[in-house]
Amino acid sequence: MAPKKKVAAIVKIAIQAGAATPAPPVGTALGPHGVNIMDFVKQYNAATEAQRGTVIPAEITIYEDRTFTFVTKTPPASELIKKYAGLPKGSSKPNREIVGHLTADQVREIANIKLVDLNANDIEAAAKIVAGTARSMGVTVDA
Repeated sequence: MAPKKKVAAIVKIAIQAGAATPAPPVGTALGPHGVNIMDFVKQYNAATEAQRGTVIPAEITIYEDRTFTFVTKTPPASELIKKYAGLPKGSSKPNREIVGHLTADQVREIANIKLVDLNANDIEAAAKIVAGTARSMGVTVDA
């Protein structure tokens, strides 16, 4: 078995699926670590091409020999909430201004998508987390 590589840094970035470029935020996040930025951009775009138009976070593990591996995560809950509610953005005054509505079924569907990345044991707990995010965006959840 080969010796384990030493991890130099872990970088988290959220970028449009299939549309990463070496410009910021990718270049500014990876440049200081000496990683081949174009290599990451090509691999990320290939891995996320099917989800184009969605923001897909990536967690990049950079090793001391300047190689890297990355794991893609599920889209942020706020992006999914905006998509399901048909909104361009959340409310600028969340507690005073309601900008949209979600049904309980839509919240459960979002929670199902996010379950692997959330700190929740079951779908009910995940739904409560998603409902809280929706509330902080000025989106009400109809029971």
